[in-house]
Amino acid sequence: MHVPDGFINAPVSVATGAVAAAAVAVSLRGARRELAGAAQGSGTGAERTAPLAGLVAAFIFAVQMLNFPVAAGTSGHLLGGALAAILVGPYTGVLCVSVVLLMQGVLFADGGLTALGVNITDMAIVTTVVAYALFRGLVKVLPRRRRSITVASFVAALVSVPAAAMAFTALYALGGTADVPIGKVFAAMVGVHVLIGIGEAAITALTVGAVIAVRPDLVYGARGLTAPLELRTSPLAAPDGEPVAAPAPADEPATAPAAASAAAPRRSVRRVWLAGLAAALVCAGGLSYYASASPDGLEKVAQDQGIAAKAKDHATKDSPLADYSVKDITDPRLAGGLAGVIGVGATLAAGTGVFVVLRRRKSAGAGEAAAPAAERPTPEQV
Repeated sequence: MHVPDGFINAPVSVATGAVAAAAVAVSLRGARRELAGAAQGSGTGAERTAPLAGLVAAFIFAVQMLNFPVAAGTSGHLLGGALAAILVGPYTGVLCVSVVLLMQGVLFADGGLTALGVNITDMAIVTTVVAYALFRGLVKVLPRRRRSITVASFVAALVSVPAAAMAFTALYALGGTADVPIGKVFAAMVGVHVLIGIGEAAITALTVGAVIAVRPDLVYGARGLTAPLELRTSPLAAPDGEPVAAPAPADEPATAPAAASAAAPRRSVRRVWLAGLAAALVCAGGLSYYASASPDGLEKVAQDQGIAAKAKDHATKDSPLADYSVKDITDPRLAGGLAGVIGVGATLAAGTGVFVVLRRRKSAGAGEAAAPAAERPTPEQV
């Protein structure tokens, strides 16, 4: 659903650029809290949450290269807003998808540069907000079990894709450059993106379910839903009568948010990080060769409705990585695979860099806030 240059006029493009900039600014502040909370909730250490968030961005980039067929002559791909929001939080999720869109636009000529605000608004903000709001609502009414997280992830991701299609239609109604009936655009966009949403939902649920099976403490959307069981001991075993914590079974309902996580020993995330990176490299460097070559949902609707004629050449169309292929390499498998690997590396580096800076600023701010209190003289000193 990457909107190219030329589909949306300048005033609406500028307006969505301002919306996107404001949302990113708000997300930068919110992501600091999410990253700090994730470090406390998982016991991994604050310095390790930034690489995990960067990995989510790289994984989304990789899976977006895997276009899957949804109808005759039409394909779809992951948008990633729901996946990012559930794994690392809604604010951090907006930043993850925004980093992906920036890398795709600058390095791979995918999504117009003047349309970057449109794409961030549509693919990062709308999908993340809609998906996470629906996800939280479902989690509140579903049984408090880990399986419910997977079910809620599926539904949230499914709805987020046609929601993005409706958002694009609204933007096109305001600033579309082709004279086409908006009703037809709406019906075509929503119809095909409901089908794409099924694929999005399956990928999201499988990914979230896989992480929950291994490290549920790393899933932002599952925080507070599992807690250790409390075993009441006899006075002989525990004279003070205090409950003793014991590990809960994998799918037991939670009785209260986990309160002892801060005191828990730090758990390594190296294996999860390496497994996620390996999956991203396999998707982008190998499986992408077998992705559907059919136009995606937006491209197909644009062709059928006469919108495609308004598309303008991309400013980086001569990039060495344009169209996800390394220029001057004749073997298409090698050219595409190498471009995918480079893209994963670039997105991982950019995303991790952003989140490391956010974590450091959060830590520095906390230290500055604590310093004045530590410098005040105590009553004894006075």
